[in-house]
Amino acid sequence: MKNEQLSPSEIEKKAAALAAVEFVKNGDLVGLGTGSTAKYAIEAIGQKVKSGLNIKTVATSIKTAQLAASFGIEVMDLSKVGYLDISIDGADEFTKNLDLIKGGGGALFREKIVASLTKNSIIIADSSKLVAALGAFTLPIEIVPLAYQYAFEEIEKLGGKCVLRKADGEIYKTDNGNVILDTDFGLIKKPENLSMRLNQIVGVFAQGLFIGLTQKIIMAKENSVEVFEK
Repeated sequence: MKNEQLSPSEIEKKAAALAAVEFVKNGDLVGLGTGSTAKYAIEAIGQKVKSGLNIKTVATSIKTAQLAASFGIEVMDLSKVGYLDISIDGADEFTKNLDLIKGGGGALFREKIVASLTKNSIIIADSSKLVAALGAFTLPIEIVPLAYQYAFEEIEKLGGKCVLRKADGEIYKTDNGNVILDTDFGLIKKPENLSMRLNQIVGVFAQGLFIGLTQKIIMAKENSVEVFEK
């Protein structure tokens, strides 16, 4: 796909993805993200594999695994992997101190596993994803259906306004068979504190606050690429 056929935001996504792929080395174990930005990285990695790059990967979703396989990329079972050299994924929002909201694509649980396993977790983003404080994007929270009502009420006690995610008029189900509450907390002043409190709620399978899990964010803005690191 040529850049002139892309919108400005898509051009930025692709530029960030191409910059991140340059960090992938021969022999690496690579985590592949899910979503509209990550797809550009997967496509670029596929081109490198065709040119002789020797890597193994794990995928953060069934959809990503299928996409990677279509480009000839070897995909391993995530449960068989104890570490990853590098992962490349997108984000719904990020701050300059590398806090994220993820899960808009519904793959937050596996994305969090991959980020936790990764030595060099790279987030790629267009410039619209940079925010001063998290919370403009609703926070995805994956819930075990059996505990739905309890978790819903406990999350609302924390100040969240929950909406059950639907797709094509049906209740959305994750690859894990769970549901997602897209939850509005307003601007989140203390994301680490909220993350810990959500993790304590019985029935919360995963939540989309990624705190302390990212080593590098590569953001494209117009004709330049900016890197955020700690």
